[in-house]
Amino acid sequence: MAGIIEKRRTLHRQLAERQNTNEQLQTQIQQLQTLANLGMVSAMIAHEINNILTPLENYAHLAIQNPDDEALIFKALRKTASNSKRASKILEGILAMATGREQEKTDCLINAIVDDVFLCLARDFARDNINVGIQISEYLTVRAQPVCLQQVLMNLILNAREAMLPQGGKMTISAGQTDDSVIIEVADTGCGIESENLAKIFQPFFTTKLKESKSERPGAGLGLAFCKKVVDGHNGVISVESEPGCGTKFKIILPNDS
Repeated sequence: MAGIIEKRRTLHRQLAERQNTNEQLQTQIQQLQTLANLGMVSAMIAHEINNILTPLENYAHLAIQNPDDEALIFKALRKTASNSKRASKILEGILAMATGREQEKTDCLINAIVDDVFLCLARDFARDNINVGIQISEYLTVRAQPVCLQQVLMNLILNAREAMLPQGGKMTISAGQTDDSVIIEVADTGCGIESENLAKIFQPFFTTKLKESKSERPGAGLGLAFCKKVVDGHNGVISVESEPGCGTKFKIILPNDS
């Protein structure tokens, strides 16, 4: 009997030790996950802010090269002020996503958001032999966080442009609605995506833009991960259809809460 009691005590002690070890491991995992989240947020912030700083740099160079053109200088300063404010909003949005904090949503005119993207890019896509077609009703709205949705569309538009360089092609941005949702699509006639990469395309740090490719900017694999995080935060869905050599189409479905 004494031997049985001692064995039970030993088993209870071993169980308690393993439970304690398990709790310590769980704490370490949570700490590592927190660090991983911070790293992800930092990388996303750098990626998205770079999308804003690039056109601002272009405007600054134009102003410096044309010191007597007061209208151009005023335009550059106005863009700097508006995009600085936009950068601040993007930082707030990304940090809100990282902490799970609810973001303020408003009724956004989709056409206006697309127009703002092209204004921010300050690039005439016709110079790249790219024909841009916009098929969006003037009054179509969606309930969304406007700055984050704008950044999602900027990422998709930049990716579509790069997929068609250097030969050019056609980009189509369209939007429509059903009874309970709004659908936004960005399609291009570019190089397309290999089938084995489609399932990984939204994974953080996965990129098809290798350094030896013809892409103007090496891929960090964060643009589409950011897009998915924003769309998920709006209780929406983002998907992709693509065929190598035939182009790519991204589809965003957002709930129509307006």
